[in-house]
Amino acid sequence: MTAPVPRKVSAGGDADQTPGGSGSPSGLPTPPAAPTPADTVHEYLGRFIAYPSPAAHIAHTLWVLHAHLMEHWSSTPRIAFLSPEPGSGKTRALEATEPLVPFPVEAVNVTPAYLFRKVGDEDGAPTVLFDEIDTVFGPKARENEELRGLLNAGHRKGAVAGRCVVKGKLVTTEEIPAYCAVALAGLGGLPATLLSRSIVIRMRRRAPGERVEPFRRRIHGPQGEAIRDAIAAWSASFTFPGWPTMPDGVEDRDADLWEALLTIGDSLGGPWPTLARSACSTLVAEAHHSTPSLGIRLLADLRIVFGDLDQLSTEDALRGLCELDEAPWGELYGGKPMNARGLARRLGQYGIGSTKLRVGDSTPRGYRRADLWDAWLRYLPAAAGTEQTEHAEHVPDVPDVPADQPKARRLRDRNPQHCAMKIHLDPGAAVTGPPWRCSCGQQLEAGEIDGHLLDHVRQKLETIDGPPPPPTLARWLQWRWARLRAWWQR
Repeated sequence: MTAPVPRKVSAGGDADQTPGGSGSPSGLPTPPAAPTPADTVHEYLGRFIAYPSPAAHIAHTLWVLHAHLMEHWSSTPRIAFLSPEPGSGKTRALEATEPLVPFPVEAVNVTPAYLFRKVGDEDGAPTVLFDEIDTVFGPKARENEELRGLLNAGHRKGAVAGRCVVKGKLVTTEEIPAYCAVALAGLGGLPATLLSRSIVIRMRRRAPGERVEPFRRRIHGPQGEAIRDAIAAWSASFTFPGWPTMPDGVEDRDADLWEALLTIGDSLGGPWPTLARSACSTLVAEAHHSTPSLGIRLLADLRIVFGDLDQLSTEDALRGLCELDEAPWGELYGGKPMNARGLARRLGQYGIGSTKLRVGDSTPRGYRRADLWDAWLRYLPAAAGTEQTEHAEHVPDVPDVPADQPKARRLRDRNPQHCAMKIHLDPGAAVTGPPWRCSCGQQLEAGEIDGHLLDHVRQKLETIDGPPPPPTLARWLQWRWARLRAWWQR
């Protein structure tokens, strides 16, 4: 499937003509505009590659052009053609890319030393086309930390690889540039660090009705090289249009990946700025909905297991996780289910620890909903808009008691932790950001949030009871806010 590049047409269906309708003062139709380098590359690649979507076709086209302008970018995205099965067009994508890019280096099972020297070549940074990447990072591959480090660091301009060079008895240091454009192809997935630096195109086998031309290097290679020469001439006169405006929802690492490609789309004009942003939004959304890490999956499954409960023992949490359909927790360790130590270790990465709970007459160790809420809010964005409200509804209310009993003492004796959370989630004491702003209207620095929320707690107690809270409660609140703040800052 290829993505047609739209052309502006008149009401009658003909190509653009002059406003008078005659096309030119002589009455002859205006000749069609010369195709841009992107139009040529787009048409060339579409002849040989069955893309999974038009967005993937646009992204590949812009990536080829960006490889000719490496000196203009502060970071370069890797483009990764991945599929679950062979015969899906991954290698064909690299073969069709090779004649279009400058200084192509086809890498299959290369050593780190070879790749370091190629990237640091004085003739110019190569474009690395790394096929069968699953043999480097797949489940049956050996550790390749040097290659992983090069591919991870080389996306940023100015990155270097340091090495010691021995010349006789003299040992000197050498810094080899690592910045270059890289295209990858392989089965399965990639390490998370490399995946976050890549524009991922999920290839698939062609359907019975999909047809593409067979690529033959001896025939189509010279055609691609002619296009490469035209791109080189275009890049020599490239005028930088300024950094682009990102589509809504594209930020942080995603913005780094697409910055160069959107800049090229803006410089081309015509339909390309719109096509580039549409492809960006589509592929970023697909990446966010891809298979999550085990840690994210654990947080999401725990939210399901908790349901409406405020606390859950470790034993009940593990039982609920293992009973979930299609969940991996029942066979996580060589066919054995996850145990309490494994659960604590995985949740500890998010600053979540177990604590003693009161369940009837017993005090098992387990987890509180209040301790998981911040991680749910940060790492499960689909529910970020409702999780705070849901959490507030699950904080137990303090029952009414006679008015002559001191309110502060009742709060302390009932459950000061739930009291503090209830007050924090009260609409009069909610902080949003960054930039951090309390719902009372005050702008805050990051280091002022704890003290400001504690002031709200004190004011809330004073309006209810009159006198300030007892010293023991004040100290407890200070400790609690400090601990919560440490979790938020991780």
